Amino acid sequence: MSVVSDAKKAYSLLRKALASRTAVQRVRRTIAARPPLPEGRFRVAVYFADGAVNMYQMRQWYRPLADLAERWPVVVLSRTATGAERLLAEDAPPVAFVPKVRDLERFIAGQDIRVVLYVNQNTRNFQMFRYGRRWHVFINHGESDKMYMTTNQYKAYDYALVAGQAARDRLSRTLWDYDIDRRTIEIGRPQADHYSGSLPYTPDDRTVVLYAPTWEGDRPSAHYGSIATHGEALVRRLLATGGHRVVYRPHPRSGVVDAEYGAAHRRILSAIAEANRADPAAKHFYDDGPELGWQLAAADVAIVDISAMVYDRLAAGKPLLITRPADDRASIDTKGYLSDCEWLTVDGAADIVAEVERVRADEDAIKKLRMWVQHYFGDTTEGIATEKFHAAIEQLMQKWDDWHAAEIGTLDSEEDDDDEEAKDEDE
Repeated sequence: MSVVSDAKKAYSLLRKALASRTAVQRVRRTIAARPPLPEGRFRVAVYFADGAVNMYQMRQWYRPLADLAERWPVVVLSRTATGAERLLAEDAPPVAFVPKVRDLERFIAGQDIRVVLYVNQNTRNFQMFRYGRRWHVFINHGESDKMYMTTNQYKAYDYALVAGQAARDRLSRTLWDYDIDRRTIEIGRPQADHYSGSLPYTPDDRTVVLYAPTWEGDRPSAHYGSIATHGEALVRRLLATGGHRVVYRPHPRSGVVDAEYGAAHRRILSAIAEANRADPAAKHFYDDGPELGWQLAAADVAIVDISAMVYDRLAAGKPLLITRPADDRASIDTKGYLSDCEWLTVDGAADIVAEVERVRADEDAIKKLRMWVQHYFGDTTEGIATEKFHAAIEQLMQKWDDWHAAEIGTLDSEEDDDDEEAKDEDE
């Protein structure tokens, strides 16, 4: 039995190695067909060591980085072939494919990179940390109250660009001997200034409800998915009113662990298709596209599970309901927004029409929402977060100049001392 298992593992590793090698060749051909990246041009780099599976972490930064590049040219340092392939095919900043450390060294030796940005905590980030005389800055790929947001790995970076006071409070509660005031800079959520994408429907007087559930989870503490417990009931009731438009955006991993969860997802898809056949003007929409933005901005009300989608929607400053996990073992943060949010229970899902109207009209709910938006993201007026992001990079560039000037001054002083010593020896 172990021999068969070992053979399967060896075969799987061989297939992965061949696929990786083929992807590398494709990327190199694509890059060879393009003009070379100019030397000495880039001042800001985004280090991305992940493959295609985590592209969502990069995509949300494309437009904020494009804006930033008008002042400070930006390049993505891509370490894997599948990630580089996607970056080259999408609306990403210029891409340097640097799979090996010597590739990385060769590229940065020809550039003047002063700020390196990181969107995740990949362990290969440490291969970039070895290069000093530049700021290493964690910008993350979202805002939430998950444990990921308070990892001690924050201390590895020179600075962290955080969304707002909630992030600072979270880090203060968790990290020992971490200078929050010196090492964090608040920027809000600049991605919210660039919500994009074309609406797949023509706006009318229907109430648009975004339902964006997560997957079922692979352990009890992460049983946040609501498709099988809340989703079927709430979608069917909204489809039946004639006054609502449902935008259904499930997590792509929905059903990978629990077959019934996947079956519930497929039943929702069938219900949406049937509702559209019965009333083509309804234009209910199953959203499985890579782009996230228009959904958050366009929906009158969002219904989401405990996931990063909570905070993506919160940044839009518009009404939302959070599904309360049916499994009591699911871990729920009791200090941040989830301690005071608008919960949607399993029973509440059966009365979803009333719940949707409540969060849109209830003054207390609206006031509470505004307070939490301010706490997590600061001023969400359009353009403010982008200004803060640019100001943070400008601040880091100025600090780079100050340190560089001080270093040059020290070297000049040492040379002068050497000259004086040589003169004394001659005399």
